[in-house]
Amino acid sequence: MAVATALAQVQRTAALLSTLSPRRSFCKVAARCSTCPCRWSLSSSSPHTATCGSASASNASRRPVPPLLPHRRLSTSASRRGGDTDVTEDRLRRLRSAHMARGLPKREAIDGVRHVVLVASGKGGVGKSTTAVNLAVALSRSPKSLSVGLLDADVYGPSIPRMMALSGNPELDRADQMIPLINYGIKCMSMGFLVEESAAVVWRGLMVMQGIQRLVRQVAWSPLDVLVVDLPPGTGDAQLSISQMLPISGVVLVTTPQDIALLDVRRANKMFEKVNAPVIGVVENMSVFVCPKCAHPSHIFGDGGAQRLAAEENIRVIGAIPLHVDIRLMSDAGTPITVSARSK
Repeated sequence: MAVATALAQVQRTAALLSTLSPRRSFCKVAARCSTCPCRWSLSSSSPHTATCGSASASNASRRPVPPLLPHRRLSTSASRRGGDTDVTEDRLRRLRSAHMARGLPKREAIDGVRHVVLVASGKGGVGKSTTAVNLAVALSRSPKSLSVGLLDADVYGPSIPRMMALSGNPELDRADQMIPLINYGIKCMSMGFLVEESAAVVWRGLMVMQGIQRLVRQVAWSPLDVLVVDLPPGTGDAQLSISQMLPISGVVLVTTPQDIALLDVRRANKMFEKVNAPVIGVVENMSVFVCPKCAHPSHIFGDGGAQRLAAEENIRVIGAIPLHVDIRLMSDAGTPITVSARSK
């Protein structure tokens, strides 16, 4: 009797399943194979078979799996309601921006530091570190007598120790903060103080960001009016980390008149626009060479490159620095040209 009742129940269940649409019926083949034609079929004219019709179905009857993208669903729902798809897309952009913002570091000021000025180029070999060093010295010796710090953020190729005639390891204070090394009245910190001068720093992106965090947050900078940051060339992890973790007062771009250098400086300018870091202007380094014998000017790297860049990017030209042997000699000797010029 129990067997007969169970058999009748199975027959009723089978009859009920045969009346359902293939889209709603259960298919073991579809559960393990995305090519099952009945999985996306909207037709209910034929009952679902045990073999799922995979062998006999033609390629034309198969529908591709629809992409499960948020903007597709939002646009479809908006069109069904008769709404404006532009409003939906705008909402989607806001959601994406909010989602990305959650992963960005919060900008927190350095204790005791009023302003942070970045010196960047996007291109190596244009005299960015030389500009950063002389800018820091010039600010400290300005009529306002500003207290200035200099951070060498170039982890792979630190130049500040040589240009500022500094060496040795920084000491720690009672709060386990590194005490900056000082010369010419400038507080300096660099990865070059933590490794040997000839040692290569072989770090990946995450280690670079951790090292920069330490140079920024674990140094006794206070009190400072201005912290000048010498950024490495390019638009990579170091530049993004500093631009996003600190409130930036301004960015000084350094370039030569050469077209190749101008290309990378444009990229750097676009990057700072994206991270909302204001660009103060551009400095044209090696703008002209004046012959020491006949005083004839020669534009070795081109002429007027910074002016063209400023006009195209809507920024201003701060100044032009000539290609002069004394600048190179003083930098190699650890005496910035702004120091030697005042001593003469």
